[in-house]
Amino acid sequence: MTFPVFLAAKYLKPKRSLASVITCVSVTGVMLGVAIVVIVRAVMTGFGDMWQEKILNFKPHLTVLARSGVVISDDDRLVPEFERIPGVSCVSPEIDTRVLLACEGRVSAPMLLGVEAERMKKAFHLGEPYMGRYDLDGDSIVLGIDLAESLGAYVGAKVTVYSPKTLVSRDEVVLPVKWTVTGIFSTGQRDYDSGYAVASLYNVRELMALDSGVYAIHIKTDSPADHEAFGRIAEAVRATAPNRRVITWQEADRGIFNALAVEKNMMALLLMFITVVAMFCVMNTLLVLTVQKTSEIGLLKALGFSPLEIMGAFVVHGFVQCLAGIVLGLGLAFAILANLQNLVELLARFGLEVFPKAIYGLDAIPYRIVTADVVWTVVAVVVFGALASLIPATVAVSKNPVEALGK
Repeated sequence: MTFPVFLAAKYLKPKRSLASVITCVSVTGVMLGVAIVVIVRAVMTGFGDMWQEKILNFKPHLTVLARSGVVISDDDRLVPEFERIPGVSCVSPEIDTRVLLACEGRVSAPMLLGVEAERMKKAFHLGEPYMGRYDLDGDSIVLGIDLAESLGAYVGAKVTVYSPKTLVSRDEVVLPVKWTVTGIFSTGQRDYDSGYAVASLYNVRELMALDSGVYAIHIKTDSPADHEAFGRIAEAVRATAPNRRVITWQEADRGIFNALAVEKNMMALLLMFITVVAMFCVMNTLLVLTVQKTSEIGLLKALGFSPLEIMGAFVVHGFVQCLAGIVLGLGLAFAILANLQNLVELLARFGLEVFPKAIYGLDAIPYRIVTADVVWTVVAVVVFGALASLIPATVAVSKNPVEALGK
């Protein structure tokens, strides 16, 4: 055992107790700093993952639109060609339009998706119905759970659907129709559960006074998150329909993903200050130690120990505190993340709603631990800890042996 390590171990274990109170406080500060950084980074990453998953499940990965005009009239030709592209899992010709729904005196304006009944499950990945069934036969409509609650609608209820053509066309009036709610879906994402309804393509065509054609062709792929594979599919779709506009899911939802990335980076920068504050705990501990051991430091210098050896003892002392704080902080962070939803539900029982769906739009608090984020946090704490230890170490070796021995 080298002398700096021996001296650091001696200072870490006082004679009267297992560890000094001030050292325990310092380690606790580092532990809390590490735990907070890891937890927040994991939750922010989880938010991004969950939003991406829900967006990719519900919305199309590629959207083909008419370059001029609104209606794609040759959808019967394009759909089979898109289906033959390798990597394409579902092609759905659709009419997406904003409508007014009325039920029990309540009104809402969701996006109505007109889709062929046999393509519905593949097009939206809705999972099992929350209530009822996904039946688009006849005059049927399927609502999101939050939309159904806002309308006071239930399975079997009649909703009145008002066509936007009534507002934009002077030459013709499309009378409102009554459709029956046959099913209610729940994606766990408030924007979709409150803002979307699904009906048959035939019924929506009639509602929009169209004889044929669609507003868009939506395409689902096998690997939307694989940039290389998805890029090849997107290029194949553009080559198949050169006179159409093709929008990828990254382009359609660029705003939300850019906002999440910026928020995550800004949060990481702000959380750096937490680790800096924790390092002040380490530095203060070592400064107090230099005052307590002034005479001993003077004796060591008088006996011929080099300044580097004395500095090394204080640096090792600070490093051990940081290491203990890192280990305990990681353990605390993993324990909290493993029981995160239980903690949220427990707080909700006491009236503290920390994750309301109405605000965040998700039905569960997400998280994902990224190894790179954990490594980045550990490295930052170690670097800051080393810098924090250098100041007290410099103070220790700067003491005059004669003056130090006199104290």
